[in-house]
Amino acid sequence: MTTMRQQLPFRFSLLALALAAALAGCAVGPAHERPSPLVADAALPGAYKEAEGWVPAAPADALERGPWWTLFEDPELDRLAQQVQAANQNVAVALANYDQARALVAQQRASLFPVVSLGAGADRIGGGDDSVNRGANSSYRLQIGASWEPDVFGRLRSAVTGAEASAQATAADLASAVLAAQGELAINYFSLRQTDAQREMLASTIEGYERVLQITSNRFEAGIAARSDVLQAQTQLANARSEALGLQNQRAQLEHAIAVLVGRTPSSFSLPPAPWHVSVPDVPVGVPSTLLQRRPDIAAAERDVAAANADIGVARSAYFPNFGLSASYGNTSNRVGDLFSASAAAWSFGLSAAQTIFNAGATRASVAGAEARHRATVARYRQVVLDAFGAVENGLAATRVLEQQQQLRAEAAEAAGLVEEQILNRYKAGQVGYTEVVQAQVTALSARRSLVQVQADRQTAAVSLIQALGGGWQEQTLADAAR
Repeated sequence: MTTMRQQLPFRFSLLALALAAALAGCAVGPAHERPSPLVADAALPGAYKEAEGWVPAAPADALERGPWWTLFEDPELDRLAQQVQAANQNVAVALANYDQARALVAQQRASLFPVVSLGAGADRIGGGDDSVNRGANSSYRLQIGASWEPDVFGRLRSAVTGAEASAQATAADLASAVLAAQGELAINYFSLRQTDAQREMLASTIEGYERVLQITSNRFEAGIAARSDVLQAQTQLANARSEALGLQNQRAQLEHAIAVLVGRTPSSFSLPPAPWHVSVPDVPVGVPSTLLQRRPDIAAAERDVAAANADIGVARSAYFPNFGLSASYGNTSNRVGDLFSASAAAWSFGLSAAQTIFNAGATRASVAGAEARHRATVARYRQVVLDAFGAVENGLAATRVLEQQQQLRAEAAEAAGLVEEQILNRYKAGQVGYTEVVQAQVTALSARRSLVQVQADRQTAAVSLIQALGGGWQEQTLADAAR
């Protein structure tokens, strides 16, 4: 009889475990299906409007982006870009958020396994006078216990799935932070080099204005030019010097911004003027739109959909009971030496179940809210995809148009320079008034500055296109995307 009584708890535990295992496959959450990037009545474009040879996009977020900034062939930019990922504080925040998300995944996974605890204690009980205290009793306890919540209806597994999807979304957010910081660095760097080029050009212009002012003053003193010519020359020179000071301030602001991006204080960072290497990478005609799916914001939006889908399963599991298994084994004795005596040991085993009978529709509302959130994440995902296609089309259009504009700006600058030279020679010969000289000089300076601006715009447009595609179009990346 004793043997039978000792076997009953063991058999009962096996039965409970078998029941939990049999019901463990009864997950109530919906299976996640990647939503279509566009709404039902809109098809993915077979090619980009602004470029030929592009193919429909397919998810490829895992493709290597590579050091895309090397496409611009600027060693100083290469050096700065490498510092962003290591020192930029926005990237550090995104990295910490990713580590936190990974820790949450580990925490959720731990809920699938039993919890084992070990407890010990000691008590001394006696009366309030000396005679009773001499007969005080001591009590010692040692106990090991375990509890487990079988994931009968998939609530815990849905929570793990949701945490994993959220962690993947956070990883994509980290990639977005890195790409955004590197892109901002490149744009600020090119703007700084453009400012250096404009300052150099304006310095040369100021030297020319100073020579013209001297010529005009000499002609005035000789009585062959009006005083108004001198005043106009002085006004033009003062305005040019003022613009030079404005460029000096603009350069300082850009230098400070670059310092912050690479994790340095502006006071400890300087970027000396250097020749501007105007290199703009060509966009290969055969670049597939598969690269678009490497955009980390698209990956993050899709993972948010998966997390919202898992939340539906967690909400639906509230319709079903929660089961719990618990067991303990321990001993209580008046002496420490008897704690390990088998004859005084005691055990317990329990199975519990809990079911909400009435909560005024709170569970139904929770499920409806989770389903609504899932629909919202799907719509947000599709909007991100649409925005991505729009950004790529804008980048392609800007790349093509700005290249044509640069050719025209170069022709205009060359022609305006020749006109300026001819008008100045005619003024020296007394054939034209000084007003025509001023107009020619203003036109020539404007044409040169427009050429410098369009060169910077081309580099900025290239950076924006690289960001829109998720980060570059290296040869190996193209090969990976084509597979």
